[in-house]
Amino acid sequence: MATSTAFEWLCEELEKTTSLDRLAARGTVRIALKQAGLEATSVTGDQLAVVLARVLPGELTGRGIEGADSVCQQVAARLGEIPAAPSSQDAPEDVFERLAG
Repeated sequence: MATSTAFEWLCEELEKTTSLDRLAARGTVRIALKQAGLEATSVTGDQLAVVLARVLPGELTGRGIEGADSVCQQVAARLGEIPAAPSSQDAPEDVFERLAG
């Protein structure tokens, strides 16, 4: 199952900033997204901002992460670093041209 760029970015950030390993970070984010009624396949940066503010701190605290609110605020401040996902309007040739350099 393909996931959104924003989902992948958030999971990597949690791995870097907490003691969660890859599997735990991904599972925690999936649970938080489910509570917010969102899907890992289509979540956006704007939606993650809400999840980071309202849902994820509780999930992290429940997993023994100290300073969960602070962690979420720090990650939320970097949401602008999420790489742009290719537009669904792009022709395959355009995508491959960008990848080629």
